[in-house]
This record gives sequence, C-alpha cells and structure tokens, in this order.
Amino acid sequence: MFVKISSMSIIGMEAYPVLVEVDISQGLPQFATVGLPDASVKESRDRIKAAIKNSGYRFPRAHVTVNLAPADVKKEGTAFDLPIAVGILAAEELIKESATQNCFFMGELSLDGSVKKISGVLSATFKAKESGFAAAFVPQENAAEAAMVEGINVYPVSNLPEVVEFLNGRINILPLSLSASGVFRQSRHYDIDFSEIKGQKQALRALEIAAAGGHNVLMIGPPGSGKSMLAKRLPTILPDLSFEEAIEVTKVFSVAGSLTKEEMMVATRPFRSPHHTISDAGLVGGGQTPRPGEISLAHLGVLFLDELPEFKRNALEALRQPLEEGEITITRSSVTASFPARFMLVAAMNPCPCGYFGDRVRACRCSPQQIRQYQGKISGPLMDRIDLHIEVPSVKYRALASKESGESSGTIKNRVIAAREIQKKRFHQDGLAGNARMTEKQIKEFCAIDDESHSLIEMAIEKLGLSARAINRILKISRTIADLDNKEKIAAPHVAEAIQYRSLDRSLI
Repeated sequence: MFVKISSMSIIGMEAYPVLVEVDISQGLPQFATVGLPDASVKESRDRIKAAIKNSGYRFPRAHVTVNLAPADVKKEGTAFDLPIAVGILAAEELIKESATQNCFFMGELSLDGSVKKISGVLSATFKAKESGFAAAFVPQENAAEAAMVEGINVYPVSNLPEVVEFLNGRINILPLSLSASGVFRQSRHYDIDFSEIKGQKQALRALEIAAAGGHNVLMIGPPGSGKSMLAKRLPTILPDLSFEEAIEVTKVFSVAGSLTKEEMMVATRPFRSPHHTISDAGLVGGGQTPRPGEISLAHLGVLFLDELPEFKRNALEALRQPLEEGEITITRSSVTASFPARFMLVAAMNPCPCGYFGDRVRACRCSPQQIRQYQGKISGPLMDRIDLHIEVPSVKYRALASKESGESSGTIKNRVIAAREIQKKRFHQDGLAGNARMTEKQIKEFCAIDDESHSLIEMAIEKLGLSARAINRILKISRTIADLDNKEKIAAPHVAEAIQYRSLDRSLI
C-alpha cells in the first residue's frame, strides 16, 4: 500500500514542507530510504523498527520504501522518525490514512516508542500555518514553543501508541492552547540591576551611551574591577523586545535546540558570554550541518567577549562581516544557510598580560614590549567596529562599602528609550536601529559640528595621537550624547566627552 504523510525540515532559519511517501510491496524484507537523506535519517530505520515493535505493533516483513520529497534537497536530523513510523503504520492499515490529512508530524523516536525533543519546531509550525495545515503533532517537550503560533492545533505527543490511538479515534488528546502575548508579558523581567554596581560612574555613563546608540564597547581594566558585572547588566537598560522581535529571537533558540520545556519564549534581550577557547564555528555558526553560533544566539541582545585578546584570531576576524551586515551566511557544498546576527558587542580585556598596568594599588610586572604585543592581538579592522573604549579602574574600598545604591536600570532605561525614539524618527526612512549604524552620508547629514568642536577634534588628533579612523566614531558617539541630552545640534561638550571614549586610538604606554 502507498501513503503520504506531511512533515517539515529546517535549513538555516527557514522551514520547508517535506512529503514522506511510504510504499510497502511484496518482496524480500528491506527498508530503503531515498530522497537525499543524511546519515541520521538513514539510521532512523533501526530506531523506527524497534519503536514500532516495542510499541506493540508488527513491523511489515516486506519491501518498505520511504521517499522524502522534494528529492533534490538534502534531509537532515531525526525529526522524520515520527512521520515515517506513522506512514508505515498507515500503509499497514493500522492507522486511518484520512486522519493524517491536513496534519504534519515531527519527532524523534526512542527505541521504546517514546517521542523525544527536536530542534526547529517553532519555525516549522509557522511554516505549517502558512502552508494551510490545521494540526501539528510534535513532541511534548516542544509543544509549548509550537503553541506560540496561533491558528493551528498543536497536539503534544509523548509516545507512538498515543499518536496511533488518537488518529484512530480511541483516545482524545487536547490541543495545547497558550496565549503567546500573555507568555511574552510574564517573561519580561531581569533578576539583576544597575543599582547593584558600586562606583564606576564613568563606565556606567559610557554603557548608557552605548545602549542609547547601539554602539559596540570595549572595557579595559584590571581583574576584579567589575567589567563582567557591568556587561551582564547592559541588557537591563536596553529597550524591551517587541513581540515580533521576541518571536524572531525565539526562532533562533528553537533552531539551535536551546529552548527548555519551561522556556516557551525568549522575552528578554539575550546575553551570551562564550569562553575564549570557543571555535570559529561555535562563535559565528557552522558545522557540516549549519547551526547558529553564539553571535546568532545573541541576536537583538548582547554578545560579551571577556578576555578579548585570548580569543583565537580567526574567530575574532570572523566577527567583522556580521558586525557590519547584521547576519551571517554559511555556505557548504550541499546547502547555504543564513542566520540573523544583529547584536551589541561588549568586549573586556586587561591592559596587559598580568592585568595590572596602570593600577593604583598593584604594580605591573610586564615589559613595554609585552604590553604592546598583548594589545596588538586585536586587529585594526575589528577595532574599527568598536565605537567606545572604556577604562574601568579598580574600585576603592570606600565605594564598595558604601550603602548608597546607584541609579536603577529602570531610570537609565527611560533615558535610553527617549534617545532611541529620537533616532527612530531621524532614521524612519532608512530603517536604521541606531546611530551606530550610520553611513558616511548620514554622518555628514546628521553630525554637523561647529567650529569649536572642529578645533577639539583637531587638537585630539595632534596632541593625543588619535587616528583618522576615530573621527567618524567620535561623531557618532557625539550624536548619541546629544540625543541623550535632547539636543538637536551637537555641541562642544558632547564632542569633548566622546573623545574620552577613544582611549585605544592612542598608545597606553
């Protein structure tokens, strides 16, 4: 007998329908899977055989052919286990084929017939809704994320017999119903706050400017000065994700398989902090089957790279294109996949190998040559994409012991949102997210400065040794400071403050 069962496959961030065609004919017992399957799909035959037998059904002693259409696109992953098993049982007339119409199935089968969690269910369910499917049968652990898509019935299934009995009308499974907007509102909270920071007023001000304009930041300071603590709290002052943005971020986490059963939606801006031993593929994405990397998991949030000079140079250089374009495209021989990567880069480093160059308490043991070599590990092109350089000195005990709490994240966020609204109106035709994304043409149009400001920049270049490439960065930062000040024109104090945040353009030794 011949039957067709609908399923979905994922390439990059996009899902596309796959038709699982099962034919059972007379002949020597054989199980053949065609339609450009990868190794994990080919191996599914042993899992499916065991799952069907251990669920109490008879596996056909005949020639079983499974075709995954379209046959010219490579099929990857374990999500086809469930639809293939349903197809075989339907071909054996153990399931009514009519009950499978207008439904799609995804899930990995265990040897005992239980249905296990898979990745990419959210993207698949969105595509299924677009394609006109009425019902989705997905693993119980993935059901919550699938239920974020309204207008399609999501049936959580825990094992193969449950699917068979439901399709035959013997048991009832209630479709999971969730209010996506309700889940979104409940999940929008942070457990940390900027009011917990002691001292570091200049660094706090710089991070506020960075958040207001979407600027990338590099913090330089000795160990224990609070660089990581500052970076972790940056998402708390960024504007809240919109519902559409939250869905976009959740799709990335779904494709990466990073959503837990309890975490139905990523409603807060992500914060990712990979270790410096991470590989190129781990950072930007890749692998034989392209998967999103840390830069995509930080989409619309913050990517924090602590101990920046310790990262592999190839991994850091791979950041240059996504920092400019906001996405990463990974090409392999059989597939090309694109992942979103619009993130704020926050990096931290010590001023020297021992970490105490310029510290007021501990003496530095490094030679000038060692310091230059250490700082030189970060390439010029990457530094070009970092707008603000912040010096974060060690905090004195008096400041640490103070009972005074600083400004709350909510107070700072209000100022950041006000500045972002100004930029939204300014760039409404260009669709830019903030001042950090301004082009040369836009800098000339929106960053006009007076004679006094020109003199300040000229003096900075001559006296402080600032490089010419720093000029545009200074103008962008000045524009953001003026926006925070609610000023239409950039004034000399705005430029003077912006110049302070370009410390690495001059030698520190």
